[in-house]
Amino acid sequence: MTNNEIIDKINSFLTEEFEVDAEKLIPEANLKETVGLDSLDYIDLVVVIESNFAFKVKPEDFVGIVTLEDFYNYVITRVNAKELV
Repeated sequence: MTNNEIIDKINSFLTEEFEVDAEKLIPEANLKETVGLDSLDYIDLVVVIESNFAFKVKPEDFVGIVTLEDFYNYVITRVNAKELV
């Protein structure tokens, strides 16, 4: 899966599952504010990531994620690492 395919898939589930306007999905946007995440939404987001990309997410993985670009890079890194195994 290419980086662009991963980003497209992320944007797709953010617009569908979390009802985020596609125009707001820019790399420098704040993930929490743009998506409107509360603690329950983080759980939903983890479930969506795990089901779409087939890797486990730990709560501490989100510590350094502030922007959508951080989130994209996190998922891309995890997917690429999984594909190397």
